[in-house]
Amino acid sequence: MHLHKLVAAGLALCIAGAVHAADPAATAPQYGHWGFDSDGGQPSVKPGDDFFRYANGSWLDRTPIPADKPGVSLRLEMSDRIEQRLHAIMENAAAHASQVQPATLDGKVGAFYHSYMDEARVDALGAKPIAPQLDAVRHAAGRAALAGLMGHTNRDFDGSLFALSIDVDLKDPKRYAVYLGQAGLGLPDRDYYLKPEFARQKAAYQAYVAALLKLVDWPDAQTAAADVVAYETAVAQASWNKVQQRDPVASYNAMSVAELQQLAPGFAWTEFLQAAGLDGAQRVVVSEKSAFPQLAALYARTPVATLRAWQAVRIADNAAYYLSKPFQEAYFDLHDRTLAGQQAQSERWKRGVHAVSGGDCGVGARLDCFGNLGWGVGQLYVAQYFPPSAKAKIEQLVANLKSAYRARIEKLDWMGPQTRQEALRKLDTYTIKVGYPDHPRDYSHVLVRSDDLVGNVLRAATADWAFYVGRLNGPVDRSDWLMTPQTNDAYNGTLRDIVFPAGILQPPIFDPNADPAINYGAIGAVIGHELTHGFDDQGRQIDADGALRDWWTPADAQAFEARTKKLGAQYSAFEPLPGLHINGALSMGENIADLGGVTLALDAYHASLQGHPAPRLDGTTGDQRVLLGWAQAWRGKLTDDAIRRQVSSDPHSPRAFRVNGVVRNVDAWYDAFGIKPGDKLYVAPQDRVRIW
Repeated sequence: MHLHKLVAAGLALCIAGAVHAADPAATAPQYGHWGFDSDGGQPSVKPGDDFFRYANGSWLDRTPIPADKPGVSLRLEMSDRIEQRLHAIMENAAAHASQVQPATLDGKVGAFYHSYMDEARVDALGAKPIAPQLDAVRHAAGRAALAGLMGHTNRDFDGSLFALSIDVDLKDPKRYAVYLGQAGLGLPDRDYYLKPEFARQKAAYQAYVAALLKLVDWPDAQTAAADVVAYETAVAQASWNKVQQRDPVASYNAMSVAELQQLAPGFAWTEFLQAAGLDGAQRVVVSEKSAFPQLAALYARTPVATLRAWQAVRIADNAAYYLSKPFQEAYFDLHDRTLAGQQAQSERWKRGVHAVSGGDCGVGARLDCFGNLGWGVGQLYVAQYFPPSAKAKIEQLVANLKSAYRARIEKLDWMGPQTRQEALRKLDTYTIKVGYPDHPRDYSHVLVRSDDLVGNVLRAATADWAFYVGRLNGPVDRSDWLMTPQTNDAYNGTLRDIVFPAGILQPPIFDPNADPAINYGAIGAVIGHELTHGFDDQGRQIDADGALRDWWTPADAQAFEARTKKLGAQYSAFEPLPGLHINGALSMGENIADLGGVTLALDAYHASLQGHPAPRLDGTTGDQRVLLGWAQAWRGKLTDDAIRRQVSSDPHSPRAFRVNGVVRNVDAWYDAFGIKPGDKLYVAPQDRVRIW
């Protein structure tokens, strides 16, 4: 769930209790007369049959998906604007970076970008930049040595059968813990290996594996590719599915390293942890406990030749984005074309921006959070596009949503006083983080060269992993961030923090010149969404101190679970594609947060009116505009392949159902749009899901 200068001037429209429309003398809203693009709607569709299409249908019909993207949406347009800004920042930095090895942050960003854009040099090098890693695999003495190479996964291109991270200890939130989780798959999810509907993608993946092995001159590439995919299929069979992984209690299994070795004796844990720089670790938290013995046993019985080939593939796959044209084309053909339906590769400058800036570190894909200067780029971004004065204004808006949430908790009819008191205490502990971290990341010790792309990636990754390892035994930094400032997203984190990076605060999520109701329906509902995550089916298991603890009475827990079960059944009935149903259990947390976000946004908007009636604009009521603001925020569509990948591996429901699945449970929607029995989305009052 992640500002430009206009925010400072206009955010007060959302927080001052204003009931008037945007000042006509001011700059016009980006969309329509008051913040909603009515030309993009489809009034011929009954809102009660398909509210998403009612609000967005004409835009959906006339807007093609670009060849170089897996989808198109207003949120992607926001990302495009950020990308253009970052492009200008990096081009300017590169133009002024006269040194091969600059010392300033601006110079390092420019040099890193130049090293990616020097396509001739990258192509001339071919596979040479990863020769040391491949040689280490070829010369590894056996399984123990290969396990040691896996320990490099957070600072090199090596893959690992087990994911390794350092985060707040959920049972002792005043310190950090080493977390271990299942890994080892090259496809997005275990379903791609095990379900027949993904046979085409699995076959394409095996061809990709063979292509990578040929590019690195691995012997007998075709046979080795078949062995690698068979090995990963066995890994998939032993792995937990995405729904099982969402259980925070089952996923928290603290143990000593000696106990880990007893649990999964077929893997060289000592070599693995030593290589990761964690040889002093005495305690780890294992996520998928029942899978670990199976994965370790599989590793112990798999031929070393297959393990070597698998590691070579992982290195080539993780490095392909930074290598010569044949690697990049193979990478694109599988990851973007086959798995996401994207028809053309994005321009090199766009890939260069992503390589230097990264993405949602801590929550995104490996490419997003590995080996870049994302936090440094964020410092340059906010210096131009986010004035410090904006922080206080968005923090006040969040405070308004928190007040609305407090009021709802206080009057919940299904929650008893004991649980209610704990819920209110937890709500009060949340820290609001806006724009950028208070303490910038130090890049003074990171060497960046304009002529060494892969070296830049690895040195940045090494510095990043050293940052996390270095604080393992220290106090928890509650000012920490998981997303860089330029990220177009928001999140609710393990530190009981709600974070809104500078990148997300732009239209349609926030427009300083839009009617307040539109902003409440967009940024207000996003804020409510993030607040609700602290109380969704996962978040409710974390207490006010940030500890994994059941603080609910049995009766209240039973009442909550009955409501979430009804919500899950609703979403599981939705079919984004024929025969493809949403997984209501996998998407449960996001669906709860969406429903809570819209409900809170309506409450906060009503409170902002201070007893005055909402104005009518072009015949629309305030409640209608709040709900249209939410629908417009999710305007967009994906290719069929991208939808399949999302439903299989992403906890977020596809866009249409983030709208239709929510509004049908909101009483105000029925009143605002005259929804009646017989409409396709109609749910009888007694069957509507009301949680927070």
